[in-house]
Amino acid sequence: MTRRLLAGLAVALLPLGAEVATPAAAGGTACANLAALTIPTVTIKSAAAVGAGPFTPPGGTGTTTMTLPAFCRVEATARPTSDSDIKFEVWIPPAEAWNGKLEGVGNGGYSGAIGYAAMAVGLRRGYAVASTDTGHAGDDMKFGQGHPEKIVDWAYRAIHVTADAAKLIVHNNAGRFPEHAYFNGCSSGGHQALSEAQRFPDDYDGIIAGDPAHNRIRQTFGFLWSWNASHAKDGSPILTQSKLSLVTKAVVDSCDGLDGLKDGVIDDPRRCHFDPGKLLCRNGGDDATCLSAPQVDTVRKIYEGAKNPRTGEQIFTGWPRGSEGFGDNAIQSWRQYIMDPQEPMRVGFFKYFLFHDPNWDPRTIDYDRDLAYAEQKMPWMSAVEKDLTPFKKHGGKLLMYTGWADPVVPPQDTVAYYDAVVKTMGGLEKTREFYRFFIAPGMGHCSGGPGPNQFDTLTALEQWVEKGVAPDKLIASHSTGGKVDRTRPLCLYPQVARWKGTGSTDDAANFMCVTEAPATPVRKTTGASR
Repeated sequence: MTRRLLAGLAVALLPLGAEVATPAAAGGTACANLAALTIPTVTIKSAAAVGAGPFTPPGGTGTTTMTLPAFCRVEATARPTSDSDIKFEVWIPPAEAWNGKLEGVGNGGYSGAIGYAAMAVGLRRGYAVASTDTGHAGDDMKFGQGHPEKIVDWAYRAIHVTADAAKLIVHNNAGRFPEHAYFNGCSSGGHQALSEAQRFPDDYDGIIAGDPAHNRIRQTFGFLWSWNASHAKDGSPILTQSKLSLVTKAVVDSCDGLDGLKDGVIDDPRRCHFDPGKLLCRNGGDDATCLSAPQVDTVRKIYEGAKNPRTGEQIFTGWPRGSEGFGDNAIQSWRQYIMDPQEPMRVGFFKYFLFHDPNWDPRTIDYDRDLAYAEQKMPWMSAVEKDLTPFKKHGGKLLMYTGWADPVVPPQDTVAYYDAVVKTMGGLEKTREFYRFFIAPGMGHCSGGPGPNQFDTLTALEQWVEKGVAPDKLIASHSTGGKVDRTRPLCLYPQVARWKGTGSTDDAANFMCVTEAPATPVRKTTGASR
């Protein structure tokens, strides 16, 4: 939507004689008076100036108090359909502190919660920031039962509606539209990021898509496949945390040195052909130092990924070698999304979104019929469009990243999407003009893991959008106990970081980005490890 059209949709209705409680930017509306702003399908609940200092977001017990600079807090609800109830907030710095830009921040999972922590980060950087609960409360997928429009709100509409409304609210407070608008999200936020680029190419000038869970329907089938493969008929997990750690150690021991360095990090799991059969217990046993036959079979099936049992067709990629488990951290292991749940993760998709049967049995899945039905009925659940021509024509820039050890969103699927876009958009160089991709070896889901996993994507995107300086690498760091102990460059895909041969291997300055022969994807999990 153009700025001129946006400006025509909102009018600040100032009551006659209203007292201006807080100063407004030249040509703008005072914060408190934004409550009188009228925007089609949007209701402003409140608008209030918040002083610098402690701020406790709503949420009750356990909510973390944060220290923030002064800002104007606007709470609003959008109802683009009769069944929509999309809550969102916009925070606007004072005129003298505002950098002139807007940042929309993403969500996680099926979360119905405003991202206050992410908003705080953007606000401290001088941004006006916006976030939404995507139209429901909580992470329970029951919200979609009998409410198809709420599912659409979660899938893509809430982020778009929030972007439009946030620009109008900022315009009315500041007297001008943001000079640039950015979106920043990881996981479901990465899904939202790619959805914006595909569906609403004019919403944002720059988009950051981290570990994007955008292949949503097939990923959900992947969770179900892996749960069925890793749980006995009584629902008990076949693998324990200690066995996951055992597998990871064996995988790292086998494949760590494939990049020429023994540093505890697998550079590219596609080059790793470790076979869990190497850990098979002798004589049918099962002790702490080995895997039982059912455990070996489970690990192989999770590596292989979801397949149609009848045709052998690959439905969704498997999880990478090295993602099985990092110590006892359930969040960065197969435990959180595969082992620990008492039923398949996101089984609510089948129960409440697809079949409308709360008692649906996940072991009755029909991969022929049910996948086709899901993709025909709810194609908008995913964001897999490969033709990004409208976003490129808008002048948008898209920066995507993922971790090679992600135990939640398999990085192989993210790579496959980027490769497909490259093919569709006319090749690597043409794609790099607006879309760049970085992979972090040893990084888990959005952060964590044994590899360097902290890096500043927003500054890189700002430089690209505002100054035309496209990022060729990102410098990532790893910390232990709050102290940085390793840095590495994350190279522009498909380049990889290689040690120059001198200097510390924990210093990014001693690495260069090079292009090597493509890794061969693992098609089978049998055979000798290499």
